[in-house]
Amino acid sequence: MAYIQQRISSTGEKTFRVQVRRKGYPTQTATFKSKTKAQDWAKTVEAAMQERRYFKSAEAQKHTLADMIDRYLKRVKLDNPRRYDDVKSMLDWWKAELGYCILADLTKAMITEKIEVLATRTFRYKDGKEKPISPARVNRYTAALSHACTIAVNEWDWLEHHPLEKIGRKKEPRGRVRFLDDQERDKLLEACRQSQSNFLYPVVILAISTGARQGEILKLRWKDVDMQRGVITLHDTKNKERRTLALVGHAMDVIREYRKVRRIDTDLVFPASNGERPVDIRESWLNALERAGIKDFRFHDLRHTAASYLAMNGASLAAIAEILGHKTLAMVKRYAHLSESHTHSVVADMNKKIFG
Repeated sequence: MAYIQQRISSTGEKTFRVQVRRKGYPTQTATFKSKTKAQDWAKTVEAAMQERRYFKSAEAQKHTLADMIDRYLKRVKLDNPRRYDDVKSMLDWWKAELGYCILADLTKAMITEKIEVLATRTFRYKDGKEKPISPARVNRYTAALSHACTIAVNEWDWLEHHPLEKIGRKKEPRGRVRFLDDQERDKLLEACRQSQSNFLYPVVILAISTGARQGEILKLRWKDVDMQRGVITLHDTKNKERRTLALVGHAMDVIREYRKVRRIDTDLVFPASNGERPVDIRESWLNALERAGIKDFRFHDLRHTAASYLAMNGASLAAIAEILGHKTLAMVKRYAHLSESHTHSVVADMNKKIFG
């Protein structure tokens, strides 16, 4: 039921305060200068409550985009602290651009306009250089906001409709496939052997032979290295799923020899001098690349190298995805052209069975 009360200020100005009360809903209050507007508002609110749709729209009118981002970041910090800093920097940009906006007023057009602004920015990369922001990074900014909106819709009832559901992604270039050819591999491994760091060679061997990420290798602990079974277990992976790596051949020999001189004051396989954290190999890695004369090559490209070698030796895309820890085949399709011999043999077998 709606109640309208007329008020007169000290200056003689008339206002109309309206309250709408209905069982199951919090009391809603608003003030208008016109009694007609007060009555119209009351009718709208009562109709929405009658149709059981008022609560969501009321929440959307109470909160701004900044409120939503703040609540979402608190959740991320608790659930996935490792992801927090990266997500926060992206959502802080959205907060600066549209944080003032009431969620009920947030539209697809507003978000699209800001995406176009974002696409014209430059971005400072880890090497200190400023470059035009890539379509992939623009998509990451959009995805961060989209996930926050998804939680607001599905779990908090702060939004009735997802404002990004029909906004397309920027077209990204094909994934990078840079791998070591035989000559480059020999030069790099020799440079790693000559490095002053006794960690570098075994780290690089593990990267090439298993396809593991740098962080996964450097965080290894001896309790996760099963020399008897030839298996390494990764607990802290990018997609938060436990994964095993095959420790075989030359990699097994290298780790077996390296273990003979391991430090006994820490369980880390590749510890820093204090033994409490993993070693930093950046400087020794860059020096090895320079001595080997290898250009345009990053440590992560060792992962591409492992995947490329697997493809060229007949591994299926499904097998490569499982070894690298990808949930879908989309990420490994970039190596499809390298497995032509495997594809050719599959087609040949099929034709042989059909036509003889």
